[in-house]
Formats: sequence, C-alpha cells, structure tokens
Amino acid sequence: MTLQSPTPFPAPEVVCFDRREFGAIFSVYGRQVAAGEWRDYALTTGRDAAVFAIFRRAAEVPLYRIEKRPELRGRQGMFAVLGPDGRILRRGHDLAQVLRVLEKTVKVVE
Repeated sequence: MTLQSPTPFPAPEVVCFDRREFGAIFSVYGRQVAAGEWRDYALTTGRDAAVFAIFRRAAEVPLYRIEKRPELRGRQGMFAVLGPDGRILRRGHDLAQVLRVLEKTVKVVE
C-alpha cells in the first residue's frame, strides 16, 4: 500500500531573496538607517515576485520597493527598484548595480 499526498497538485513555488541578495539589500538599508533616512521595512513573498519595501515611517507608503521577478530574468533583468509612485528607477540582472540608485551622494557643506 502506497500513501499519496493529500493534494494531487504540487505546492506553488514561492519567490524569495537568497542570503547573498539579503546581504546586499541590508548593507544599503543599514547605512540609510544609521544616517536616519529610513526607519522600517516590510518583506512580501509570492508566486510571481518577492518585494522588500522601505519606509521612512511605518505608517507611510514605501519610499522604495526592491523587487525580484524571476520571469524577467531573460529580458530586462529580474531585479528592480521602484519609487513611491511605482516608477521603475533602475532594473537589471545584477542586484548590486541596481541598488546603487539608492545610494545618496555625499554633499560638501561649506
């Protein structure tokens, strides 16, 4: 007698960030938190995408969203940074290059 799984369909895969990707994201996030620019984040995973949302305050809309969409791997790149209005600020295959759009430039104060 063989036992079958309770559902005949396989469980849907969930898209999520891996350890290396989290390292790159939290490197940028940590610097901005230390500078007082960002204060909170949220993480959402799903069948189509994983989203890391960055907030200035917890009650606001996200300042930025970092998305990973594997179905775009062969075209524009699976990583993207979106602004608060939903516009794509940068998209690409290399997460480190995509995250550069979030780096603030150093200003010289006289």
